[in-house]
Amino acid sequence: MEVNASPLILVVEDEPHIAQVLEGYLRRDGFRTEVANDGVKAVQLHRVAKPDLVLLDVQLPGMDGFEVLKKIREERPTPVIMVTAMAEDLDKLLGLRMGADDYVVKPFSPLEVVARVKAVLRRAAQAVPVLQPVRIGSLEVDPTGMVARVHGARLDLTLTEFKLLEHLARNTNRTFSRTELLEACLPDSDALERVVDAHLGNLRKKLEKAGAGAVLETVRGVGYRVWLEG
Repeated sequence: MEVNASPLILVVEDEPHIAQVLEGYLRRDGFRTEVANDGVKAVQLHRVAKPDLVLLDVQLPGMDGFEVLKKIREERPTPVIMVTAMAEDLDKLLGLRMGADDYVVKPFSPLEVVARVKAVLRRAAQAVPVLQPVRIGSLEVDPTGMVARVHGARLDLTLTEFKLLEHLARNTNRTFSRTELLEACLPDSDALERVVDAHLGNLRKKLEKAGAGAVLETVRGVGYRVWLEG
């Protein structure tokens, strides 16, 4: 993003009327916009325009929204809000497991969408206090650099995954309920508590694949903790 430029939002929507409405409301609030009407163009625009956030419809011709999200995540940690006509929790959680930061369900209020965009951008730009990195065995969590490493190798985490990991690591051995984690790490979202399970399930797989062992634990009937023996 250019210095002093307003955030650029990439709207990925194959229904022209919906895309125009979203563009109009976003521009009214001072955002810049780009529009893609299919998955292939969305991936290309994300690569070239480098938007600050992507509003990504699930039902797209050719390459669907989940495939687009996967390709976006391979390139940059751009915040992504999934837009779906499927109200079932499973569909929402699928997007979140793949690295989405939030979701909205059709039919929606354009004002609600703009509010979600602002909330996610606020979380992404939230100032991080200068804190010393937390080290737990082979895991290092650096709040200042917004980076987590295992055996020195950087983990590819979404913003929400990092915030959850940092919060748990900063409070080693303390068990947090899903509600507490939502309030601490996703205060501007109306996400369900099960969304925490999705994010942490994804985070656990990344930690284990990187060789961090069972540092992230589920406390049955209570919640989650980052555990340091001794």
